[in-house]
Amino acid sequence: MALDNKVQDAVIVAIDGPAGAGKSTIAKEVSKRLGFTYLDTGAMYRSLTLKALNQGINLEDEDALVDLAKQVHIDFCTDENHKLQVLLDGKDVTEDIRTSEVTNNTFYIACVVGVREIMVNRQREIGSTSNIVAEGRDIGTVVFPNAKRKFYLDANFEERAQRRIKELREKGKQIEADEIQNDLKERDTKDFTRKVGPLKKAEDAIVIDSTHMSIEQVVQKIIEVILHDG
Repeated sequence: MALDNKVQDAVIVAIDGPAGAGKSTIAKEVSKRLGFTYLDTGAMYRSLTLKALNQGINLEDEDALVDLAKQVHIDFCTDENHKLQVLLDGKDVTEDIRTSEVTNNTFYIACVVGVREIMVNRQREIGSTSNIVAEGRDIGTVVFPNAKRKFYLDANFEERAQRRIKELREKGKQIEADEIQNDLKERDTKDFTRKVGPLKKAEDAIVIDSTHMSIEQVVQKIIEVILHDG
């Protein structure tokens, strides 16, 4: 089923949607089955956030954040089990960037115009070298507006909250359902209302409501559309 991952006429699959809709899981599986490169744009902002926190940088100091973005090296690779690893300046930070501290502070990083310009340029560079599946909040509207395959993956709030709770508990984390629901509401508000790169559906995106769909059903639907479009 894999398509030729050639540089010329590279295919870009853009998947946007709110937190908890299943974008990362779906994007990883679609890219794996098609033989495409998986681009986790959110991990790039999370990595920069982690570096800023570790260095004690004021997250409201936009100049300092832009300087940091210019210096940081963020790469993706897969381990022996074909699981995606995020490398920050050569160090594996795959788990470190998923902490609540990083999650709650990434918003500040993502709102800085200069930082986003740097990140978007890097994402476009990756997209110009191979077929990719990219997921995030503004992939189909800002990063790759000319992508021919655009999807907006959604699910109702209750389902998204339950998925997040299940994910964290499976990782052995002791969390309260109310806390996760409140965090998710706050993330939704920030994502939809931020001035730079807000979350919204591209006019030509195919909407998939995954509330009552399995991962396999969503993956199959997206792949069918991609292969049908040829």
